[in-house]
Amino acid sequence: MIRWIVTDLDGTLVGRDLLMVESSRKALLRYMAAGGRVVLATGRSEHSARRFYDELDLSGGAILYNGARTVDLRDDRVLASSRLPAAAWHAVTRLFGELPGGVYPVVFSGGRALALHEVPELRDYARRDGLDLHRPPGGWGAVPADDVTKCMLIGAVDLLPDLGIEGTTTMRSEAAYLEVLPEGATKGAALRAFAASEGVPLTQVAAIGDNPNDLDMIAAAGLGVAVGDGHPDVRAGADLVVGPCADGAVADLVEHALSGWKDHGQAP
Repeated sequence: MIRWIVTDLDGTLVGRDLLMVESSRKALLRYMAAGGRVVLATGRSEHSARRFYDELDLSGGAILYNGARTVDLRDDRVLASSRLPAAAWHAVTRLFGELPGGVYPVVFSGGRALALHEVPELRDYARRDGLDLHRPPGGWGAVPADDVTKCMLIGAVDLLPDLGIEGTTTMRSEAAYLEVLPEGATKGAALRAFAASEGVPLTQVAAIGDNPNDLDMIAAAGLGVAVGDGHPDVRAGADLVVGPCADGAVADLVEHALSGWKDHGQAP
């Protein structure tokens, strides 16, 4: 019995056109009408994830910033949150001065996305995520050291060595995105904590994603599902591989979940 479907956005529920895949959107609405619950789990921020949350008319928590924060986007209540330690933030700012050409930082602090560079790579990122990038007054040194949710390094991140910054977790969420998060902040950790707080056994949760930042979430769920055109490591680590994103990967999962309900002769 799958009571929750936890879904990544980009490359899973959301296609290359930056819209929800229609067949997956309709399937999730059908799943919720039958009594199931849908939880978004994404690297996006509150502002960036909200349009998809609203389009599905969701309620309750959404896992954001790749697990650094869980927020009820109905009323903006923060249900769980972690931040970079001040020492880690200072180490990150020192790193910014040593970045190779073609790598640009974006920092999330105080509910805003901050950037110093005006380059095509960041404009494309902002367009894709529906964000406004703000220039931090006074530069990086003026950003409150105790209020940084995550940093992103965007561009030629394959040129970077292992960062190894104490107090952080580093993950690659896309080929050109390297994310620096508070230590222990992952989608999987956030899912475990959120499901426990709601009294939902992980055995009754299905999670679907396409990129390596989804791996521990897929491992945490009772049913871990990979998008058919997702990263090979994700496909290898999943319990179930469904169709490609554009062909309705999430719709395939919904059909699987609802068929399980029929087998039990009940809804959750």
